[in-house]
Amino acid sequence: MPEDPGLPAGWHADAPDGADRATVERLTELLRGHERAGRGWAGAGEDDVLVEVSDHGLAMRENLVVRDPDGRIRAWGSVHDRAEGRMLFVHVVDREIDERAADACSDALFAWAEAQAKVVGAARGLAEQQIDTGAFADDVRQHGWLEDAGFTRVRTWWQMSRSVEAAEAELVPDPARWERKGVVFRLVERQGDGLPDVEDLRAVHDVLEGAFTDHFNSAEETLQEFVHRLREDPGHRWDHWWLAELEDGEPAGALVGTVSESATGPDGSYVSYLGVLESARGRGVATGLLRTIIADAASRGRDRVGLEVDADSPTGADGLYTSMGWGTKYVTESWHRDVTVR
Repeated sequence: MPEDPGLPAGWHADAPDGADRATVERLTELLRGHERAGRGWAGAGEDDVLVEVSDHGLAMRENLVVRDPDGRIRAWGSVHDRAEGRMLFVHVVDREIDERAADACSDALFAWAEAQAKVVGAARGLAEQQIDTGAFADDVRQHGWLEDAGFTRVRTWWQMSRSVEAAEAELVPDPARWERKGVVFRLVERQGDGLPDVEDLRAVHDVLEGAFTDHFNSAEETLQEFVHRLREDPGHRWDHWWLAELEDGEPAGALVGTVSESATGPDGSYVSYLGVLESARGRGVATGLLRTIIADAASRGRDRVGLEVDADSPTGADGLYTSMGWGTKYVTESWHRDVTVR
């Protein structure tokens, strides 16, 4: 195979085979090493890699790996056409190779991501395409590469966690359905085949689209894009989706939860999305939804509930989370670069 310009002699880049067991294991190893270096501990598993490289994941993604002369994968990039104008980018380089080789791998990934951004943007008819990538707050090596590649740090995120006690299963009468001060909190209804009611899915989507319209980097998604993306999450479960409705049945809020599986102890729950329509704020909707997922987690024998909050959010959501027992476990950042498509 021909060598790639800019890479050390004998190194090359190609697309990984997501069906190959050894490839998935190696990518998992790389991702876990990236996490340990960036935040001090690793949490990723093979399911997180398969989201990016499996046939299912490739419906909206492309991947590239860089191999050394022995064919060993030393770097991995993945791009995800997340929504119109927003392309997510995963950038992982082996922590065990020398600085020169690491820099060359990083440059190759950034050049590839820029080319992918132009392809994605052109397919959507855009003049400019955003590349959105992340970094751990303490990952100095990653920060340097991002700055050199023209990325700008645009946002900080607190990754928060709250412990759950068994007694909190009684926090609400029934996580499947309960009512407080004229607001009904209930699970998304499901049909006989186990799939959710389409109207309930549409209601969750509409609430979240409406609730996040004025939030940082909000990008409109179709219902199909939204459901497809969330079903890719390894922790996805239909019985972790809740709606909050007013007395007249009008949707007011929604919470999409997932499972955070653990190989060494109890699983946890995670709040992937929590949104309340502006017209319903001040009625305890967010608090009620959070109490619901805490009670649900406790009833399942889980020991924690995690979530992410925008450190610069104007809504003051962090105050609610702190008051309910959440604390910051680690910090991440969003870095952006706009690429001219045409």
